[in-house]
Amino acid sequence: MIVGYARTSTIEQIAGLEAQLKELRSIGCDKIYQEQISSVAERCQLKAAMDFVREGDILVVAKLDRLARSVADLVTIVQSLEKKNVSLRILNLVIDTNTPTGKLMLTMLGAIGQFEREIMLERQREGIAKAKAAGKFKGRKPLDREIIKEVLRLCKTRITRKEVASRLEIGEATVYRVLKETKTVL
Repeated sequence: MIVGYARTSTIEQIAGLEAQLKELRSIGCDKIYQEQISSVAERCQLKAAMDFVREGDILVVAKLDRLARSVADLVTIVQSLEKKNVSLRILNLVIDTNTPTGKLMLTMLGAIGQFEREIMLERQREGIAKAKAAGKFKGRKPLDREIIKEVLRLCKTRITRKEVASRLEIGEATVYRVLKETKTVL
């Protein structure tokens, strides 16, 4: 069975997702998993595809960067597929891990991709440092004191952190940050 996986990082990238789906359909994928989520988030549909594939199946992606976020992530995915005797095919690179050459190329391209990402992050950090030095980078806007008080009050009522976030229309991570910064243990 040929199983496809398509992903874009945001819901605004509809055209990119549709292009991937069209490509996966054109090669005859029997089943396609798709999601619109950042690669650093939990990719439920990728997990579902990995759980679904069986011995002899082929997992197909249109592009390598739609599958893995780093070489380590790529290696983990490939090893997981190999344990199940499932091969991986990357369409835009014409790579198939069913061959030794395909495995070698995949590892090399994954390393190059990770290198590019690390260089980009380094440049970003340098840019932020430069902006801070020039007084142009202000960082995150501080939370309103009333929001902080309300977070603490609601947390004491023993409702879930998720519910607190929902009621105050803030992120759940913000609730945890307030608790950490105020050193409140509930």
